[in-house]
Amino acid sequence: MEAQTPENGACDITFGEKVRFYSADYLKCFIYLVQFESPHNIFTKSFFSKLITTSHLLEDFLDFHGAKNNSHWYFYRELAAAVRHLGLSGYSQKHIVNRLVFYDIDSKDEFRKQGEFVLEFMTRSLMKLAPVIIEEAAGLEIPMPETAYTTEDFPGVTTSEVLDYDFEDEEKDLQRKHLVWVANEFLSIADDFDTYEFYEVYNKEEIRDLVPSRVNEVEIRRFEMLVHNLQSSFDTYVIHGGYRYGNRRLKQLRAYFSIIFHLLQIMGRLLHFYERHLIEVGYKQAYKMARQRLSALVEPDMLLDCTINFGLYYVNHYFSSGREAARQILSDNVERDSVTVNIPQDLGFHARPSLLVAKIVQNYGGQVDLVVDGDRFDASSVLDIQWAGGKIQKEKIKQVVFEGDARALNDIRVLASVNYGEDRMGKGIPLPKSLQYLR
Repeated sequence: MEAQTPENGACDITFGEKVRFYSADYLKCFIYLVQFESPHNIFTKSFFSKLITTSHLLEDFLDFHGAKNNSHWYFYRELAAAVRHLGLSGYSQKHIVNRLVFYDIDSKDEFRKQGEFVLEFMTRSLMKLAPVIIEEAAGLEIPMPETAYTTEDFPGVTTSEVLDYDFEDEEKDLQRKHLVWVANEFLSIADDFDTYEFYEVYNKEEIRDLVPSRVNEVEIRRFEMLVHNLQSSFDTYVIHGGYRYGNRRLKQLRAYFSIIFHLLQIMGRLLHFYERHLIEVGYKQAYKMARQRLSALVEPDMLLDCTINFGLYYVNHYFSSGREAARQILSDNVERDSVTVNIPQDLGFHARPSLLVAKIVQNYGGQVDLVVDGDRFDASSVLDIQWAGGKIQKEKIKQVVFEGDARALNDIRVLASVNYGEDRMGKGIPLPKSLQYLR
């Protein structure tokens, strides 16, 4: 007979019965783990998935019943959180390791080697947690499961067989406007991430100064979402099926999306675990004791080293490498045109108009040249435009030609129609609505 559910929605099964239920598969994972001395060949994606789901369910159950505010149950709850975030990080890193064979990226061998070291830190930390979790459960009088998992329960996801690639993968089927948008957006995100520019390996003290004041979960997860949305747009509107064959440049850009996205996932989870569970922020003794015990099991300095000297370094590295692929895609796919416009009246290309033109070109990311009597100048460079301005003034030229990305040229035409945003005395005037991004 099924248990009756009271009107308030609470189940009449006791807390003890429920915690045994939500701990059963979770504890089976660690009974399985303590059989082994080494993590090699144990942590498949299916095992990581089991760790993630069981720890998440247990953590949610304990939170609902107030374990965060109970000295007896608090550490058991913190152990579940540690398993969940290390499991999520390990799953992402395992995914990268499995997919590397398909990625056409630079520095692959060194990246693989360092990634395997990071994965080993995660898996060995989980193995160190295993006996502590079993001991803590016993102390809370949670019954141990009668059965245990075996290696057959957690097969790897890869085999030696690959299904035939029988989808069309011709560039004529690509939607060019989406491809141009994706490449341009990648460049924009990469430029935004430059605030975390990585120059050299950080030591422990430098990392502690960096985290969480400059590099923290909130900011990294923001970039993770931006890259994830961009990758989704790419997969939906540019390459609908697989990406193992066909246009190499597109496959490269997709590989950079994937690598960066999964590295940001890893960084976000590790930073969450460090900021929420390892930093001394609580004044209660139970909080302090739990952090001390967790720090002995998951070394904070090593966790931060993996986050910064591996994660942050390679996110920067592959944003930089991906720029080349994105710029080439823009060059190959943007519609090119030319436009003849008047020069700024009466002051020519001084600082303000030069800056506005350069910002338009930079906004779209395509190549635009300012052509003055046969000489070409880079219209994305304020300095180049001002060099051109000297020639224009010297030769008393009234009109110039811009050639390149048609999107940028359209906005330059609009800008020229309002005398480049200033009156003839050089005072700024309002810009049309379509150019408000220049403010």
